[in-house]
Amino acid sequence: MTDSIERTVVLDAPVERVWTALTDAQEFGTWFRLKLDGPFEAGKVTTGEVTYPGAEGLRFWARVKDVEEPRLFSFVWPYHETVSPDDPDIASKVTLVEFTLEASGEGTRLTVRESGFDKLPESRRLQAFRENQHGWKIQMGNIKSHVE
Repeated sequence: MTDSIERTVVLDAPVERVWTALTDAQEFGTWFRLKLDGPFEAGKVTTGEVTYPGAEGLRFWARVKDVEEPRLFSFVWPYHETVSPDDPDIASKVTLVEFTLEASGEGTRLTVRESGFDKLPESRRLQAFRENQHGWKIQMGNIKSHVE
């Protein structure tokens, strides 16, 4: 077990295209399989619901941390859908997701890193890590299909 998951993919799409797919809430929702209620804004919570087959209707939220166009987009999100963004002990119930982009020839090298698993409740830590490790493999394929 480690504290973070990292996945990298080279996309046959320019950085600007990938940036839009990450930071436009409607586009993000399309490839990530979410229906979001509003835009991504630094420091604010974006909510919605999952549309991924088998998990439809689960609540989703993320608090945007960094928006450094076109290089870095990050947010924190909960390890479980029952965690509220207003929880007073939120720091021990979220992980940090960071997307970094860099030009790679005529395409984009996209890296996603999710960290903070070590601070999650021990009873949920390993399951969250395993589920998200598998999930990021799927999501990197989803964004590749979406932008190419």
